[in-house]
Amino acid sequence: MELLQKGIMAHTFSALLHSLQKGIMAHTFSALLHSLVRQQQLSTNLDAAHNIYRSMSTVVSKSAPVVVRPSEPPVKTSSSKIVLSPLDMPLAMVPMTVLLAFEHPIIHHHQPTADTIKMALAQALVHYYPIAGRLSCNDDEDGGGDFYIDCTSELGVMFVAASADCTMEELMRVVDNQPTDDETAVVQQLAFNCTPDVGDDGPPPLLWVQVTTLSCGGFVVGVTWSHGLADGVGIAQFIQAVGELARGLPSPSIVPVRQDDIVATQVVPPFTMALLQFLPGLKPLDLTFNNVTVPTSLINHIRRFRGRRTNDDGGQHSTTTVTAFEAVAAVLWKCRTRAVMASPEAPAILVFVVNARKYLAGVNDGYYGNCSMMHMAMAKSGAVANGDIMDVVEIIRRAKERIPEQFGEGSDRMVRELSDGQQVDGYESLLYLTSWRNIGLEEVDFGSGKTARVMTYPQRMLFSLLEKTTPICFMLMPTKEGARVMSGCVTPDHVDAFQQQILKLNANYTAT
Repeated sequence: MELLQKGIMAHTFSALLHSLQKGIMAHTFSALLHSLVRQQQLSTNLDAAHNIYRSMSTVVSKSAPVVVRPSEPPVKTSSSKIVLSPLDMPLAMVPMTVLLAFEHPIIHHHQPTADTIKMALAQALVHYYPIAGRLSCNDDEDGGGDFYIDCTSELGVMFVAASADCTMEELMRVVDNQPTDDETAVVQQLAFNCTPDVGDDGPPPLLWVQVTTLSCGGFVVGVTWSHGLADGVGIAQFIQAVGELARGLPSPSIVPVRQDDIVATQVVPPFTMALLQFLPGLKPLDLTFNNVTVPTSLINHIRRFRGRRTNDDGGQHSTTTVTAFEAVAAVLWKCRTRAVMASPEAPAILVFVVNARKYLAGVNDGYYGNCSMMHMAMAKSGAVANGDIMDVVEIIRRAKERIPEQFGEGSDRMVRELSDGQQVDGYESLLYLTSWRNIGLEEVDFGSGKTARVMTYPQRMLFSLLEKTTPICFMLMPTKEGARVMSGCVTPDHVDAFQQQILKLNANYTAT
């Protein structure tokens, strides 16, 4: 925890940025992507010569990757060199993948679904031309330099058309249950796997898109991107633009902007900086990834109950509504703490990702670079595990009220609170939570209806760099059954206990 001191953190973070030389950057980023591919190919039945994956029950066939460039010369609204901001830089070498499922085919075009999306992608790149660029670096006299997106060449993005001989219902059955290794490999084939030669002649593309048509007519769009380019909100804005153009709109409804000059003047809050350094330094853990559902009945009960408070005279009055995020976060934090808690006096820390756009002066709604930071709620493990669920919600709500402090003097105090005298065990004390709810991915529509499901998988998550050290839960798009969560927050010994705590909590509260 000594590493959490502000001065050491600032020095370490600065040293990290200056150590990323241009050659090291290109090599490391490419190597990371290629390593993911090699590991995946070794563990699956991929026929590379014919781009066909065969599992015990499903065949996924892929076309050869093609480059998609802007459909016409882009009208550039910013510099040809976009310097990565302090919020972009730590994520420059991190690939991220989202899978968007659509139940119905695109029928208003006389061409295959993949071709419709491919054409719209080329049109969208006219407006989002930096996405067609490449990551590069300015060398300075000290041998370091600023990383930037080179927009001068419009080299394009990668695109793959694919098909799978399974229905959406069959695919969702795999996703919603605990898939076997063979079934997991099928899901992994729904996103583009860059081949080992991608990027050998220079930095790799910043975006890969794969459209997989299913036997029922539905389709899955897998998008993999460099997180240094955009955060989840930003990439959702771009995919929405592709959908609008696929539906025939003349231009995106949100005008994209790259205000990196404004964001570059912002300082990463010391608390967020501290966590960026602290989390990867935790000891490795044998975490198990599985799917968890927080029942709709439990979420609704928490929101209804907390939405009313008793007056002194015994009457009821309305209070601020609890968000779905707060309700689900409280359930996950409480149930996990009960499953793994060693000492009720030990600290329990919930770290969660916050969209910082409204806290950064001058950043417009159309900005699609990284504007995310980390925040936390902290209490004693006993209070989280044994307290009423409404009390846990209140801890999270009060923590959210302190978010603006990260941009003022309060950030230093938050770092001290985390570091002074706290001996944090990465497994028993820490839970990292991020959410893809309500960031725009659920609003994507290519012409056949909005997104039916938002998915990902551990090997392609942002936290692939943290998944071996940081207990994590990833909130996805909800279903009628409840909030879908990809959980990687417990070891095999605690999987059943964690699941049972959620079921028990639901039974206790919905029975009242």
